[in-house]
Amino acid sequence: MRKLNRKWQMLLYACSGFGVNLLNLMMGTYLCSALLIGGFQGKAILMQTYTGNDLVVAGVWATFVLIAKIIDGIIDIPMASFTDRLQTRFGRRRPAIIIGLVPMILAYLLFLVIPNPQGATLLNTIYFGLVLCVFYSFYTLTMVTYYATFTEIVETDMERAFLSNVKSVCDVVYFILGYVVVRAMLNGLNVRLVALLVLPLVLTMLIPLFMIKEPSTKGTRILANGTRTVNLFKSVAYTFKNRSFILWMIVILFMNFGVNLFLGGINEYFSYTGLNMIFIMGCSFAPVPFTLILYNRIIKKKGFGFAFRYVLLTYAVGMICMFFVGLIPRSQELLRTVMSIVSGIICSFAVGALFAVAYSIPSQLAADEEQETGVSHSAMFFAIQGVFSGIATGIAQGPVLVALKNASKDVPDGAIGAMTYMTLICGIAMIVSFAFTFFLPKKITHIGLNDKNNPEV
Repeated sequence: MRKLNRKWQMLLYACSGFGVNLLNLMMGTYLCSALLIGGFQGKAILMQTYTGNDLVVAGVWATFVLIAKIIDGIIDIPMASFTDRLQTRFGRRRPAIIIGLVPMILAYLLFLVIPNPQGATLLNTIYFGLVLCVFYSFYTLTMVTYYATFTEIVETDMERAFLSNVKSVCDVVYFILGYVVVRAMLNGLNVRLVALLVLPLVLTMLIPLFMIKEPSTKGTRILANGTRTVNLFKSVAYTFKNRSFILWMIVILFMNFGVNLFLGGINEYFSYTGLNMIFIMGCSFAPVPFTLILYNRIIKKKGFGFAFRYVLLTYAVGMICMFFVGLIPRSQELLRTVMSIVSGIICSFAVGALFAVAYSIPSQLAADEEQETGVSHSAMFFAIQGVFSGIATGIAQGPVLVALKNASKDVPDGAIGAMTYMTLICGIAMIVSFAFTFFLPKKITHIGLNDKNNPEV
């Protein structure tokens, strides 16, 4: 694959996943939540649910969400093998992106259709569950392929770090759009209409189709750079033999549980506690480009391990602080506002880095292994990471979040109920992830240490 060698090219390439990730945010945060009214109050029931009433059977739907997330993780493996071994005259990566992108968009549109708008039926539950599984499957192929190119489309460790950092800033931008702008739109527009309005942004994924220059792989397993591809079973075996990577997966498991429980239930949490979601999310995301610079400077001076532990603890403190804000009576509005600002700012020192590590560490470990073994299967590293992330997210947004929603359904406005404890659970998960970082090998924790050329964004 031809390498990108100019900063503007890398900046543009790192923005490619913006629209696809925004659709995933819409699906996981707004559309799935919109099928049940539990956790919503007042006007939010009309705007942030499809029809103002339950459309799916809660217990069955929780199972479907868990299954969809697990499928999202497990299917990463065959999808990664597919893109790593794809033989076409256009190469491996561009055809795989197209094969994933088109069905994903169709599934997103189908999720906006209601088979039976009269109420919670098994038909609706099965329909939405199956469409959700299709969406996540092809979302996986699209993004696993894209992330795999982070190893291949640039040359050096510094450039991979630069790509990952820019990608994390783009993540912050789409989170601001998703959690601030979209949330503001939901004050006057129904969630299904808003979902259609953001759909055109998915076209950012066309950028790689023009920037990737890859020779034909038709009829060969030997790539242009002399490395080779291997079949699915060998690729999985190589990945699981990488001890550094598996230890990293344990850390990622708990980190993703905490982050995705909050992201999956964020809409209900702010509606339930009466806190201003737009205001707090603005405080959390606006400073991120600057806090990411601080994070990179800590890496240069102390290494990745120290910097990442700082990030996990910071996010845990922010979540726990937000939990205590939810306990403050609504009559003390000034105190709630001040404390919510503090919570948001604390979280801002961790948000960007939590996104960046999901790209930088797997791409670097894949590049190291390619150099050591001569095997090119970078997509598999992101696929296995997707398995662990899918399991964590499925548990968080399936049984845990649905249980919190159901337990909060009949609680009077202003009362403290189960949803209030969501942020506390998130904070505890981050502390557990922090504890497991002490088992990571120096190969990971010393990344960036004394590297004077470590890039910043």
